[in-house]
Amino acid sequence: MLKVVGCFVNSHDLWLVALAAAICTLAAITAIELLHHARKATQQLRAVWLCIAAVACGSGIWATHFVAMLAFEPSLPSGYDVSLTTLSLVYAIVLTGIGLAVALARNIPFTPVIGGTILGGGIAAMHYTGMMAFEIAGHIRWDPMLVAASLILGAVLGSAALPVALGRQGFRARATGALLLLVAICSHHFTAMGAVTIVPDPSLVISEAAIPARWLAVGVSLASVAILMFACAALALDVRERRHAALERERLNSLANAAVEGLVVCRGDSIVSANDSFGKLVGMPASDLSGCLLSRFLPEAATRLALASQSDQAIEAELCEAGGGTIPVELIMRPVTYGDQPHYAVAVRDLRSRRRAEGQIQFLAHHDALTGLANRTSFNQRIEQELKLAEAGGRKLAMLCLDLDRFKEVNDLFGHTAGDTMLVNVARTVTEILDETQMMARLGGDEFAILMPCDHAVAAGRLAERILEALCSRNGDAAGPVIATSVGIALYPDDATDRAMLLSYADTALYRAKSEGRGTYRFFEAKMGAQVRDRRLLEHDMRHAIARGEMHLVYQPQTDVTTGAVIGFEVLLRWQHPERGAVSPAVFIPIAEESGIILQIGEWVLREACREAASWANPLSVAVNVSAVQILAPHFIQIVHEVLFQTGLKPGRLEIEITETALIRDPPRAHSNLHQLKALGVRLAMDDFGTGYSSLSNLRSYPFDKIKIDGSFIKSVDTNAQTAAIVRSVLGLGRGLGLPVLAEGVETEGELGFLVAENCEAAQGYLLGRPARIGQFSEHTHGLRTPDRPALVA
Repeated sequence: MLKVVGCFVNSHDLWLVALAAAICTLAAITAIELLHHARKATQQLRAVWLCIAAVACGSGIWATHFVAMLAFEPSLPSGYDVSLTTLSLVYAIVLTGIGLAVALARNIPFTPVIGGTILGGGIAAMHYTGMMAFEIAGHIRWDPMLVAASLILGAVLGSAALPVALGRQGFRARATGALLLLVAICSHHFTAMGAVTIVPDPSLVISEAAIPARWLAVGVSLASVAILMFACAALALDVRERRHAALERERLNSLANAAVEGLVVCRGDSIVSANDSFGKLVGMPASDLSGCLLSRFLPEAATRLALASQSDQAIEAELCEAGGGTIPVELIMRPVTYGDQPHYAVAVRDLRSRRRAEGQIQFLAHHDALTGLANRTSFNQRIEQELKLAEAGGRKLAMLCLDLDRFKEVNDLFGHTAGDTMLVNVARTVTEILDETQMMARLGGDEFAILMPCDHAVAAGRLAERILEALCSRNGDAAGPVIATSVGIALYPDDATDRAMLLSYADTALYRAKSEGRGTYRFFEAKMGAQVRDRRLLEHDMRHAIARGEMHLVYQPQTDVTTGAVIGFEVLLRWQHPERGAVSPAVFIPIAEESGIILQIGEWVLREACREAASWANPLSVAVNVSAVQILAPHFIQIVHEVLFQTGLKPGRLEIEITETALIRDPPRAHSNLHQLKALGVRLAMDDFGTGYSSLSNLRSYPFDKIKIDGSFIKSVDTNAQTAAIVRSVLGLGRGLGLPVLAEGVETEGELGFLVAENCEAAQGYLLGRPARIGQFSEHTHGLRTPDRPALVA
């Protein structure tokens, strides 16, 4: 008897055994690589690649068997049956092809395992058919146990090889699968060979049709060459595919990383690739995300179902960060082909900026952007709610309206930034003393309102006092402009029962507080309504008075008391209302100053007076009264210069009259502006001298050219010793300072005689000429004339 395994060392050519192992290794690697190509190919090309893989793998199994058989040298005549040898090759190729095809089937569960088992059966069919083709001068006997073991080894290892090779992408998985397939082939072959025992029998004769071993060597060589060719082709394809995949992956990664939105490509729940933006969102490097589960970052099952059912439609979800936080995101899913396989891409858009913007928009819709207080819309809604609650509970509701005194002057003098800061400070100061039931809103500009549920009016008055005290105390701590405010209060249901009237009455009470001294508060009274309404109508009409031609200028002559000659004119403004008739300047000028209309009116007066004076043949001076609001306005000097340039009036003929009140509001600004006017060549006169404050220091500090004694001191100066003493003092002060003095309000010959006797330079008043249109003084403006009366000589 001749035991095959027992004579491996002594009766086998070990070089051929090694060659058989090398061929088997190459066949296994080639089969696995071609199987991967077949899986990635289209449906039409998949069958072609499966046939090539079947031929390569089957030929490799067949060549391994017969090279190992050639290595066996039994020293007995032997040969190989042609038909059975060919049939073994067919079995190897066909069953291997069936196994590989089944492994790639998708509609059957556990197909890689089933396909690997069929592949193991192909190895067994080839081996035992090949052994049947082996003819030798002896009898072949089989060990059933080893035969069964060879069958089990081939099937088990084959069923493990294909699932491992196809389970994951990457070289390690393919290499492991190829190694298992190699072990399946070799273990089956050598275990089956170990089951063979040869009993020599010289009486047995080898058939003449049997293939000698040398011819079989030629067939095996051809099969090996075919396997090598297939292996080289598979290797070339693999290199080309890897290079193409690397280039495509690099290109896709560059495009994906250029996107602002997060992009992630998935197969099932597994992340295949992600861009840097997605990595930043979840707090992980993009390279570490491959292989992670998408459900780790989108744990909500409803989100994933919505993505699957609403392709191309955005859905909102919460993205979980690696550190444990969540981010609001918007997701869009779209099917894609990635690596020749169906995947799906998910675009992830960070919604945090949008949510912040939406929150800001929502805030701005109900709040003032500067102060953060409720705006008018939100305040009106709150009023309606509080009115219903007050009606249901039988309680009162107080409406407090307040605005800042002379706020426009703050903007003009200190700039709008200072004005905005003042508004913010007022809002912060007042809200600090309000409780949760009270609400403050900014209605516009410097107008604020406070809503206060209360049981009686006294509580509203106390709140107003606390507001005024808080703002007053803040002035003591700040170095900027002084905050001053007035408060008006109206009550529900005592004064009004609806929102609009409640606001209107509180506003009316506010105007009363401002007209009665400012810096205080007033409750609404029924009689206030008509007065405030009339004042507002007058202010409204005044805004359009110039455009409608209702205002005009009159001129009052200023006379040299010694010669009686007219030396100039003072310009006075008159308003002829179409319904009210002549409106006194004492009525509309204060309203114009409070509302700021005085800037528009004052510029018009200045421009018209200079234009008229420039047309006079006789170069008399023209005196224009300037309000404190004008003299402190930022662009007043520029306006004066522009008017002089456009009208062509010589600066020395223009005289600006300023009251002492204008000087004490902002001395530095007044000082600067007056010196700039003086630099232009304009003359300056202190008007109403003696009625203001710090007259002597003002004369010393400011560059005045003339002093005008107020008419209240000239009245009855010839009969009142005290008044006479005051006027003599002013005249003496003017002579000492080198300033001419002009007396206003001269109405009697006695008053004029006193001024002449005291050497007063000039005077004006009804006695010397009433204010009238300039046309009545054409003989003075366009030609010289003799006085109507003889000159008075002391």
